[in-house]
Amino acid sequence: MKILKLILTALLFVNGLNLNAQTEDYPANYAKGPRFKALLCYEPTAEEAHVQFDKQAIQFFHKLTYGEGYLLDVTTNLGDYRDSLQNYSIIIMCNYGIADKKTREAFQTYMENGGGWMGFHASAFRANEAEWPWMTEFLGCGSFLCNQWPPQSALVRVETSEHPVTRTLPEQYVAPASEYYQWTTSPRQDKDVEILVSISPKMYPFGIKDVVKSGDFPIVWTNKRYRMIYLNMGHGDESFMEATQNLLYTNAFRWVVSCDPKGNPFEK
Repeated sequence: MKILKLILTALLFVNGLNLNAQTEDYPANYAKGPRFKALLCYEPTAEEAHVQFDKQAIQFFHKLTYGEGYLLDVTTNLGDYRDSLQNYSIIIMCNYGIADKKTREAFQTYMENGGGWMGFHASAFRANEAEWPWMTEFLGCGSFLCNQWPPQSALVRVETSEHPVTRTLPEQYVAPASEYYQWTTSPRQDKDVEILVSISPKMYPFGIKDVVKSGDFPIVWTNKRYRMIYLNMGHGDESFMEATQNLLYTNAFRWVVSCDPKGNPFEK
């Protein structure tokens, strides 16, 4: 009995030390509940390659919820959430475009009041800027100009190592196969846009059937007037096959959420 009491006393002492460590200088921060909510939108009737990407993106972001670190809702109709967008720290648009006027107005209000956005590929597609002038201002770039075809891997360069999204990335890496858009006006022309990643000029001529021969080719950027990031990847079933690019996606997601004006949920 004396030995058992000694063992129990020792265990209680060790547990007490662990509790003290966690409250004083413990290096980790364990959440007691979900830190925030995210809303992912996709278009199930889009072209097959876009839907392939979207379904893999849903799986990717779902895995990041393991342990209920955050709550992820998935929808094919953002209009259903017009009156509750403020409940979400971030909206992830996977090849999703907003067509109706009321939902556009709700999204604009959300973003202008500190909302967070992570957009992929066709979520920025506009055949002309007159379709939705505010979206042009929000993205900081013109409408669609051209693309390479078919989808292929590309050498990309990281333009800054100072931003939280790119500071853990190498100076350049080979991104998995995708289709990439150039714009009638490069986002680099907007003084409030920070370019994070671009197609390396070493890729020119870029494409097999449709060949892009030259031009400024940013593919990841943020407009500092908003809490947003745009990533031009989003075509086909290969975008989540490469660890460096997955790190880019996770960094981008985490950065947008961390800048929430309601407070950084990762510090709670």
